[in-house]
Amino acid sequence: MTEARSLPTDPQALAEAVAAAMWSRDRAAQALGMRIDSVGPGHATLSMPVRSDMVNGHHICHGGLIFTLADTAFAYACNAYNRSTVASACSIDFIAPGKEGDTLRAEAVERSLSGRTGVYDITVRDGAGGIVALFRGKSHRIAGEVIAGPDAQQQ
Repeated sequence: MTEARSLPTDPQALAEAVAAAMWSRDRAAQALGMRIDSVGPGHATLSMPVRSDMVNGHHICHGGLIFTLADTAFAYACNAYNRSTVASACSIDFIAPGKEGDTLRAEAVERSLSGRTGVYDITVRDGAGGIVALFRGKSHRIAGEVIAGPDAQQQ
């Protein structure tokens, strides 16, 4: 038997439903101990504790993990409209180190959305509010939805 899934019509409720659906499949973010702090249309804030297994040879948070946190916040922000969206390009500037025992927070903000492309700025901060990294992501909408729409068949 198949049944159609009803999607929320309120943009905030839709963003939250999309985030929940993405989170249920986001094993990488879960494995890194990330947490969704907030999400809404075109924005998201995620946090990640810096564990001992996340520091590099300089005893600071590995830059690739800071990038991953920023990229994950970017993904939740640009998919919040329930239209499957991926990164087409992104860059990061590392400003200060992340330190073991601290919790980093990445805030993604939509700057532009036109047609199938968007631009998002993500600021990664440490627990004291200092800037750790600045990330810019460019998004590209692809076919499909994060949550199947009312016309999709669900098993």
